Amino acid sequence: MEKNNTFTQGKILKPLILFALPVLLALFLQAMYGAVDLLIVGKFASSADVSAVSTGSQIMMTLTNLVSSFAMGTTVLLGQQIGCGERKQGGRTVGTAIVMFTVIALVMTAVLVIFAPQVSSIMNAPEEAFDKTVAYVRICGGGMLVIVAYNLIGCIFRGIGDSRTPLFTVAVACVFNIAGDLILCAGFKMGTEGAAFATVFAQIISVIVSFGVIRKKELPFEMHKTDIGVHGRTLRKMVGLGAPIALQDLLVSISFLIILAIVNSMGVTASAGVGVAEKVCAFIMLISSAFMQSISAFVAQNYGAGRMDRAKKALHYGVAVSFAIGVGMFFLSFFHGNVLAGIFSSDAMVIEAAADYLKAYAIDCLFTAIFFCYIGFYNGIGMTKFVMIQGIIGALGIRVPVSYLMSIQPDTSLFKIGLATPVSSVVQLVLCVGFMVVLTRKNNNQVCVK
Repeated sequence: MEKNNTFTQGKILKPLILFALPVLLALFLQAMYGAVDLLIVGKFASSADVSAVSTGSQIMMTLTNLVSSFAMGTTVLLGQQIGCGERKQGGRTVGTAIVMFTVIALVMTAVLVIFAPQVSSIMNAPEEAFDKTVAYVRICGGGMLVIVAYNLIGCIFRGIGDSRTPLFTVAVACVFNIAGDLILCAGFKMGTEGAAFATVFAQIISVIVSFGVIRKKELPFEMHKTDIGVHGRTLRKMVGLGAPIALQDLLVSISFLIILAIVNSMGVTASAGVGVAEKVCAFIMLISSAFMQSISAFVAQNYGAGRMDRAKKALHYGVAVSFAIGVGMFFLSFFHGNVLAGIFSSDAMVIEAAADYLKAYAIDCLFTAIFFCYIGFYNGIGMTKFVMIQGIIGALGIRVPVSYLMSIQPDTSLFKIGLATPVSSVVQLVLCVGFMVVLTRKNNNQVCVK
């Protein structure tokens, strides 16, 4: 147990960075799933295929993020239990999570396979790319069980302070995904369907490898067959922590889907351009996301151990490092967005559209670098309801209305529509800092969560 629990004593910055680096690399490789799909499809298929993969992968990303966000309840609760030394409760948490997420995966599979045309229609998939989008959603929807399993396993490992094992499993999956894309898309010219099959196959391999690692690894919690079931008290805690995170991430993702639907009405070039830009954004936002997840795990263990002083110092260190790198991401994406977009498309008009949209995201890099760290902190101490509230305000109160208002202007552009994102981030950052001031004044330092 002690071997995994290194967060509650000793130095702060070094363990935080050492934990964040594998998280960052894992997120990078995970982003490669969709990026490689789009890259290879963009090189060996039509603009319709690019649009279909863009829209379809955005839908799947929304659902995957929803699962991963909900699983954060498992990460936080497990981390707090380990900080408290509750080994048996940790096993019950994992067992309850297995049952709960299996049910969620089966429901998602049924919905995506049956209602793929309706989902694609809601997204305003361009007519020439509609059937391809439906095919992508159905194929990936059929693999939701392994997609959910992969994300849950990663959340469990991060909860126990292990970020290296998820990195290893996602690296394996990434290799198989690239191989599958090359064989099916470049070799057999399967386009959209090939990209979807390759992604699902890679996730299957990742889950198989994960179970192999788990069987050989010493875990800091006790788990027996009887722990695999629905334990009411544990379930309520897990849902209480994870549901607000999932709801706010869902609404955030929906806001981006609405923006994509707005852009899709502008034609296939704009749709493909935003799709390419979103793939680039998936990479330039990785630093902020890595620190958010790492701070959540770090803070959860220290909160459980009653070490709020270490938790707050971790937040400050995370903000400093994340913002410094965010400045670099701003300059890269604002001034060289065309170069980044050119990695994923050879169409000059698509590249131009993507670069225009990326300038808005470049501004967002400066703000997300800070407020993502705050979100990680609030998740770690269990203040997930505030995370939900600020997310709802940002997504539905700011991002969607601003993007719509920009889209109906006579001289609108993808840059102006994209400005809705940094505007919402500014509001969310103000809310996060303000809430920290309130917490500091209250000096609420709970020692342990049983």
